[in-house]
Amino acid sequence: MTGLTERERHEIARANELGLPPVVFVHGLWLLSSSWDRWRSLFEENGYAAIAPGWPDDPDSVEEARKDPEVFAHKMVRYVADHYLDAISTLGRPPAVVGHSFGGLIAQLIAGEGASAVTVAIDPAPFRGVLPLPVSSLKSASPVLGNPLNIGRAVALTFEQFQYGWANALPEDEARSLYEEFHVPASGVTLFQAATANLNPFTEVKVDTHNPDRGPLLIISGEKDNTVPWAISNASFKQQQKNPGTTEIVEMPDRGHALTIDHGWREVAEKALEFVKRHG
Repeated sequence: MTGLTERERHEIARANELGLPPVVFVHGLWLLSSSWDRWRSLFEENGYAAIAPGWPDDPDSVEEARKDPEVFAHKMVRYVADHYLDAISTLGRPPAVVGHSFGGLIAQLIAGEGASAVTVAIDPAPFRGVLPLPVSSLKSASPVLGNPLNIGRAVALTFEQFQYGWANALPEDEARSLYEEFHVPASGVTLFQAATANLNPFTEVKVDTHNPDRGPLLIISGEKDNTVPWAISNASFKQQQKNPGTTEIVEMPDRGHALTIDHGWREVAEKALEFVKRHG
């Protein structure tokens, strides 16, 4: 378990000792693994052993993350995916994998390597072959992509940027509460990788959608998501439909990009849980 933290090693050891079906949660940019705490509890109440590794070198808390934002810089997609694959390789059996945003992209990358039993990708960032670039998505990414120097930086969102990209479907008081509780800086380079994936044949942002060992996959899309609108999620679904495994997509009405952490998180979590139960 080289490269894993003490917490991650403990969670994996506990999952193996319990002998229950494991589920691995993968967070995306601007969040930490603690954003999955309520999801983990729900899945464990339903007979799963849940683990939520962070991205490599993630701080333990939002407070620590804000004190030392540059710890997030330079984290590239393959580096992060390999960290999760390292964790998965030490589990007693292939897990269900649930990812959100860039975590949804990484979850699909993991599935494409045949390392998951069943996968749920929620508002997933696009991979090579996913072509739509809606205006709202470009605007959501502009705090990073608007400055080429951000490729080597960690970038935090202002509240207004968070409200547009994440919390546009929420009242302002809830948006501010989520921003204070969950938001942390994020690695700029990953967004540049995604933005150039279709121009770079050697990109790391590439998913094997044909692997027959991919397993069942569900894509969940928030109807009002500005960061990953339906056009992107549906294009990812169409790419994944080329796989012989079960591939499904569902749209959650009136939900934005914060759908995994906002007041309606449980509805989304239960949708993911039902799919995992049905196919895992």
